[in-house]
Amino acid sequence: MVRRRRLLLVALMVATGLSGTAVAQGQPPSETCYLDGWGDPLRCYRVPLDGDGLENLAVMVAPAVNGSGREPLYLLAGGPGQAASDLAPLLNAFRRINRERAIVMADRRGAGRSGAFRCGFGSDMPADLETFSRQLAQCYLQKADFAETLSSRQTVADLERVRRFLGHGRIALWGGSWGTRTALLYQQWQPESLSALVLDAVAPIDTKVFLTAGAAENALQQLERDCVEDVVCARFGDWRRQLDRLLSQWDDGRAANFPDPLTGAPSEQPLARWALANAIRTALYDPKAAAQLPYAIDQTRLGNYRPLSGIAGLFANRTDSMAMGLTFSVACAEELNRISGEEVAADSANTFLGTAFFDLFKSGCEVWPVQPKPYGAPEPRDQPVLLISGDADPITPPVYAERQLDYLSRKQHLVVAGGGHINSPRGCIPELIARFLDSPGKPLDDSCVAEIRRPPFMADAFGPALDMGGAEQ
Repeated sequence: MVRRRRLLLVALMVATGLSGTAVAQGQPPSETCYLDGWGDPLRCYRVPLDGDGLENLAVMVAPAVNGSGREPLYLLAGGPGQAASDLAPLLNAFRRINRERAIVMADRRGAGRSGAFRCGFGSDMPADLETFSRQLAQCYLQKADFAETLSSRQTVADLERVRRFLGHGRIALWGGSWGTRTALLYQQWQPESLSALVLDAVAPIDTKVFLTAGAAENALQQLERDCVEDVVCARFGDWRRQLDRLLSQWDDGRAANFPDPLTGAPSEQPLARWALANAIRTALYDPKAAAQLPYAIDQTRLGNYRPLSGIAGLFANRTDSMAMGLTFSVACAEELNRISGEEVAADSANTFLGTAFFDLFKSGCEVWPVQPKPYGAPEPRDQPVLLISGDADPITPPVYAERQLDYLSRKQHLVVAGGGHINSPRGCIPELIARFLDSPGKPLDDSCVAEIRRPPFMADAFGPALDMGGAEQ
């Protein structure tokens, strides 16, 4: 049951600790604090949202090491429903940036330390869509007014409030996944406050990113092509056909006997087909997990489901990273309401995922009836923008950045071969981001991006082949 609950929450996509002491005078009151994944001390603030100070935002700042006073970089999390404080591990890749610039993480309303709107979900996620929708409906009835207030426009206004509270002038934004949508909206609505944007896994304002079946299919096909070119992976033959056969023949017997990733014994709750398809999709986010898929799927041909179950278990640590109330408040009002049934059918046709991902949100939005909150067409903007994509990203492929952002006049695009979802920490990308922020109008020499490769494919139960020339192990 725990595995099923984990898969349900992963299909939607670390909690951290806070401690501190009083700090210096002459600045907004703050505490020294720490976040999981980053060992250095941070300055943590509570930014009031109303006159009486009862409602506030949690803001965590990694001060610039040399105090140079350059424009700070704000990190915007994805989801929608993830907290910016969950991005603390990214600071390790951004150490060079942090030498010159403060890095700011502001948890949006309803996320993380800003009153996480979880609806009671966490490690005890329901194991089926019916129970999930029922619990979600109960949460909405209890907090319908609050759910209606949450929106991207509110988040942009709150970011402005944080910027003024901290005394910052113009700022730079890094956004990942849905955070790129927030960054692009900030650019539309607060352009005078913005110096530059870094957008990783781009979700353009006018793109319906929850139509993800086609993107997931393209990512899987890219994995197939790369596998054929690899002497180790090519030994698994037509594993894609085996996956299609597995999904088409998934029945109650297979579902009931799918092993628990920890014990290997049949799980307490059967694994539904939609959950299995979403587990495959989620593995494609991470190149290391994707590199295990051909072997794991080929093993199912032999009756061994343990490797595939293990891949699903890789994502167990994300079970508490999304605030479900926030996720559905934003997704239902700003994304799901503008997608038609015809578009879903066209996107899902001839794909391994089908409607498995969309159905999860559709069932949730049916019991979360927030009003639509359209954005309006984007207007031309001239702030420098660095776009980053993985060519095997199963939800925000490079085509989104290439075709949907014509209104941006000063943009550069880095595409990582074999890259999944979020590539900022990989290879030379952190260095290129730092150079871009230092000289936003200067073209980057991005030749080093071609050196970033997929992790080696898994060869057998012991992992990748040590002899990359393809000798038998």
